[in-house]
Amino acid sequence: MFSDNVVISNIIAGGLSAGITGSVLKLLEITATRGVFDQKLNRKLVHISFGLVFMLCWPLFSSGCAGAVVASLIPGMNVVNMLLLGSGIRKDDATVKSMTRTNDHRELLKGPLCYISVLTLVTAFYWRTSPIAIAVFCNVCAGDGMADIFGRRFGRKKLPYNRDKSVAGTVAMACAGFLASVGYMLYFSGLGYIEASFKLVTKFLVVSIASALVESHPKSTQLDDNFTVPLAVFLFGTLLF
Repeated sequence: MFSDNVVISNIIAGGLSAGITGSVLKLLEITATRGVFDQKLNRKLVHISFGLVFMLCWPLFSSGCAGAVVASLIPGMNVVNMLLLGSGIRKDDATVKSMTRTNDHRELLKGPLCYISVLTLVTAFYWRTSPIAIAVFCNVCAGDGMADIFGRRFGRKKLPYNRDKSVAGTVAMACAGFLASVGYMLYFSGLGYIEASFKLVTKFLVVSIASALVESHPKSTQLDDNFTVPLAVFLFGTLLF
């Protein structure tokens, strides 16, 4: 996109993507430090925004393996950052506050590390021509993030099989994951990466409902939904797409 030389073009694309996603994270670090939002809400805004904004940058990269590998370095750098911060080797209170529930840096080695690792692997191996990549990103980021936000706000009615989860949260997750998936399907379809169809929309709906049900199961909380949700999307996506 930026040069006839694929290497140079991907380096420029990587720099722009890193700058854009880094700016989003920095803004949410500032809001966390200044207490603009409740800490749990701020954490979920990070959860939602990073992956979705990063996926918007995918068209900047070249097609094929080269673009996928360079693009995966963007979340990959954050994997390294999570390891350094979570182990205490590096100190960054603003990042810790924006991404954890308890301000304990060791928490970064759990859900946040799993989350960013999933995005890295999906980018590297599935990339922008795969509906599975769209489904994973949208259900992990938009779906899981909105489940927590709506569940805390409107979750008075609990699920009969899991009193820690609400009907509102589960419905919000299925809807948000599905709508985001359709939105990115249209986005990538307009750029010629995938072919949009009603059949594909139906498959996204099934995957989003399935991932919401998996997230609402008690075992998902025990194992960490940053692991169980992408695993569910991958399994159902492999069967459907």
